[in-house]
Amino acid sequence: MTSAAIAVYGATGHTGQFVLRELERRGYQTVPIGRSERAPAAGGYADAQRLWRRAVCDDPDALDEALRGTGAVINCAGPFLDTAPAVIEAALRAGIHYFDVTAEQRSVRQSLATYHDEARHRGSVVMPAVAFYGGLADLLATEATRGARSVERIEVGMALDCWHPTAGTRRTGERNTARRFVVADGRFTPVPRPAPVREWTFPAPFCVQQVVAMPLAEIVTISRHIAARNVCSYLNTAPLRDLEDPHTPAPIAVDPSGRSAQQFVMEVRATSGDDRAEITVTGRDIYAVTAPIVAEACARVLADPPATGGAFAPAELFDASDFLHALEPHLAIVRTDGDRSARRP
Repeated sequence: MTSAAIAVYGATGHTGQFVLRELERRGYQTVPIGRSERAPAAGGYADAQRLWRRAVCDDPDALDEALRGTGAVINCAGPFLDTAPAVIEAALRAGIHYFDVTAEQRSVRQSLATYHDEARHRGSVVMPAVAFYGGLADLLATEATRGARSVERIEVGMALDCWHPTAGTRRTGERNTARRFVVADGRFTPVPRPAPVREWTFPAPFCVQQVVAMPLAEIVTISRHIAARNVCSYLNTAPLRDLEDPHTPAPIAVDPSGRSAQQFVMEVRATSGDDRAEITVTGRDIYAVTAPIVAEACARVLADPPATGGAFAPAELFDASDFLHALEPHLAIVRTDGDRSARRP
């Protein structure tokens, strides 16, 4: 059992439950924090036998008490535009590290810009978007551009066979109405309306998919430390229809771990002069796979804190290749270079 306790804010939520499970599998003592007045029901990972704490974001004293005795906090409670500032500030007051799993562009950008200096002063790490959206693409893009002297274009293609959104995903979508942006000619630029649509050839079983420009947190995390002239991300259109349908149910567990049957692929293509590199990951359940990503980041910072604190994108602080290797039990990863015809028969 490791000595540092890790707080999980939003621990009663769908992703929070996966994060608790992953941390405890690694031997960490956890401090689950909920926002509800009511204690969680007994059973599974929302067990009333736990030492649950409660804190809402508009009560700084309650947040301070909830984080007492911990070494880090992982924020799983969206919308993060509302929760991230309060939880980050509480973490900085406590002198502990902060991580979150947001996909929200505005939240990530604000967290990195607003809290870097104070985190550096206090020796704490602030790291937003350590998740399927944001962090994973950042790690892949960093690995794909390793050794490149200049980067012309980074494109992220994502395909899901379905998307059964959690209640938190729906609330976050309703809260985030700001226009999304990409990097074009070296500058943050709003996505055109309507968003561009194109075809993307993924590996089987997805193959050729219609995708639409759907930039999320990865635009911010990648551009934080890779000077690419153009960065854009795309998502296939089928899961967006699920997301837009108010009758689409929440995720349904199909195995003892709580994972759904959802399959995903993420492919990053990087162009540097005449060279092109491509790296692809496949796996199951975007909510479940977020847990090992954020747990790995938190574990690395607790085991080997950086010489100076600050606000970081994941691949800005960690060696991307080594981090991705650590995720291989949860993801199938393939790196290829040159023409697709020479890489994937």
